[in-house]
Amino acid sequence: MKIIQRLVAALMLLTLTFTVACNKPDDPNNGSNNGNNGEGNNNSGIYNGHAFVDLDLPSGTLWATCNVGANSPEDYGDYFAWGETEPKAIYNWETYKYCMYQYDYNNGLTKYCYDSHEGYNGFTDNLTSLEAEDDAATVNWGEGWCMPTVDQWMELLGNTYTTWTTKNGVYGRLFTASNNNSLFLPAAGYYDWSWLREVGDSGQYWSKSLYINDVNCEYAWFFHFSKSDVTRKRGLRYYGWSIRPVRTARQN
Repeated sequence: MKIIQRLVAALMLLTLTFTVACNKPDDPNNGSNNGNNGEGNNNSGIYNGHAFVDLDLPSGTLWATCNVGANSPEDYGDYFAWGETEPKAIYNWETYKYCMYQYDYNNGLTKYCYDSHEGYNGFTDNLTSLEAEDDAATVNWGEGWCMPTVDQWMELLGNTYTTWTTKNGVYGRLFTASNNNSLFLPAAGYYDWSWLREVGDSGQYWSKSLYINDVNCEYAWFFHFSKSDVTRKRGLRYYGWSIRPVRTARQN
């Protein structure tokens, strides 16, 4: 009987370990959960069941250690079109949530549009940042998490040292801060229509910021990296790219 009880206990422990694999701080030196309603300390911890790390950034932004849909830091996770909150099979204008015109954006955008020539029947709303209902981080992980702005992505780049590396055999980039804490972003590639491209070669991570100029409401800012390049770029909103959530400020 005792042997059976021990076997059951071991199986329960194994299941629990797999379930919370992405709910632990990425680096044990980063700190630990302080036990206050699931929040961590200023170093690292867990919030709403998801781990974060403090890179001592000027804004106080705390970065999640995993992508939305991932079970570990090196897991690619799910892919999302900009402003959509669920993954899907095909990523193009025809399937894009906020476009009425099939195969193209022209005269078809129904949200996040500041140009009447690109809005459906002249529609404009002048929204330039994703609302919470369209933020995949907030919808999937709960209040307190959100997608980074383009400025938060550039703050990460400007205040860390980054290297192309592997984690458990997965290619990606490691961002190491002055406090020795680090963040790993896997090179998850991206979806265009039904094709998954550049896996292991590049990472494309959405920001919540619309790309703004005189025209081109069909673009949003994203963070791009490869073995040789790390920068921000504009991308068509229908592409299926990764999402790495943030918390907007340190909370004790």
